[in-house]
Amino acid sequence: MELAQHLLTECLRHGITNFVLCPGARNAPLVLLLERTDGLELYYHPDERGAAFFALGRTMSFGEPCAVITTSGTAVAECLPAVIEAHYQARPLIIISADRPEQFRNSGAPQAIEQVNLFGSYAEFGQSYEAELSPLENWSGITPLHVNLPLEEQFEADQISALPLDEIGDFLPARANFDGSLVVEFLRDKIFAGLVVMIGGLRPMEREAVFHFVETLGVPVIADPHSGLREALQAQLLLRPELSDELPGKVLRLGEVPHGRFWRDLETSPEVEVLSITNSGYPGLARPSTVIHADVGRVIDGIGLQGEIGDILDHLAGEQGRRATVDELLEAFPSSEPGLIRNISLHTATADSLYLGNSLPIREWASFAQREIPTPEVWANRGANGIDGQIATWFGTSREVENAWAIIGDLTAIYDLNALIMSDQIELTGRRLVIINNGGGQIFSHLPRLSSLSESEQDNFAQAHEITFEHYAKMWGWDYLAVRNPEDLDEQDENDKPLIIEVFPDADETADFWRNLS
Repeated sequence: MELAQHLLTECLRHGITNFVLCPGARNAPLVLLLERTDGLELYYHPDERGAAFFALGRTMSFGEPCAVITTSGTAVAECLPAVIEAHYQARPLIIISADRPEQFRNSGAPQAIEQVNLFGSYAEFGQSYEAELSPLENWSGITPLHVNLPLEEQFEADQISALPLDEIGDFLPARANFDGSLVVEFLRDKIFAGLVVMIGGLRPMEREAVFHFVETLGVPVIADPHSGLREALQAQLLLRPELSDELPGKVLRLGEVPHGRFWRDLETSPEVEVLSITNSGYPGLARPSTVIHADVGRVIDGIGLQGEIGDILDHLAGEQGRRATVDELLEAFPSSEPGLIRNISLHTATADSLYLGNSLPIREWASFAQREIPTPEVWANRGANGIDGQIATWFGTSREVENAWAIIGDLTAIYDLNALIMSDQIELTGRRLVIINNGGGQIFSHLPRLSSLSESEQDNFAQAHEITFEHYAKMWGWDYLAVRNPEDLDEQDENDKPLIIEVFPDADETADFWRNLS
């Protein structure tokens, strides 16, 4: 009990006041210590996997740690997917796992697995807690932390008192040093070869500095939706998924690894010089490139605004014509999947927050959503690009936000069906969960290497199904709306209740849209 109180007090001292609790017999002392302490943000989830994704969403939302308190056994292992996502996004997710006493290790006894270093290289520390080790004192604060706490069988619940609130301190993550001259040299050396800026996911506090920096450069931009700058930089925005007709000499990447086709094409284009400024420190490419591992906003502020470079290779020259073509096709095929995405984006223009699921939704949003009105907050969970835990992460990013929207695929929804159990712990006014039901994972139909498969083989890859989500909405007390054409969306406007909007794209119109676009 002394170790448990010491550990949680250390959490408070380092500014950790948000906890997601998954109560069990083994972690009961930790849970009770937190519940009997006023002034903390406590959330509850019966599934540790969903709890960890919700906690990840909280770290994304306010940039500070959120800790998950698990019981022992496989409960801890359920946190692995979220820990991986947090690792590749450099998010301060904390897992505090209760454990059986050390003598139970390697015994095969119930609820006793090898919890020490369970998350391997994806989390710092990973050891059993001892007061003199101070894992939080030595934590970088920019990747996940795992602290394991063996607890004895017996404790006296009436002897557990509140934690000392006078111990609450500030969260102070480590800050990497950076060489700003690298960026200045990159921008000026041989710039006649052409420069394209690719902006991945940005943190809210980084967006203004990046906007002014890129606007001053005046270069072509490929901006992911969750950069928050897709609409603001539309005069410089390239919507083309590839630039293979005339590769730029240089690519400056800001933020998370971009999602688009052109970024992946850079793997086989070693002649293009790539410089990444990223919080995670990962290059996002397997081939040689240069990485500055530091806060994006801090680097941009440090080097200041640079002079105009411009669109040297005229990449923007045909962009207006391409946009006009896309707009015409969206109007011609309004019930296609891209057409419905465009119309959904017109409704989310008044949203306070938007979450985009992985796979097709974020890609289609980047290409086909309206480009004029920015949404205040745009989120995506792009660490490892997985589809697990997306609804729970959305809840974490928008817990206190009214008019929060999420757009995900049908398989993504199936992966996270229990997330709505947290409905009574979040703001529900105007909340919209849009599920694009195209009968499976249709992203596989867009992969050239799978185009020669038979119809049955393609169905196997897509996990084809005939599931609908009306009864899912009823199960959790949400309203439900089926959408098959743009006019159906109008019905959601007058409803402030939480709403699942199930979108059924017309398969023939969708096929015609893509055929005409190509």
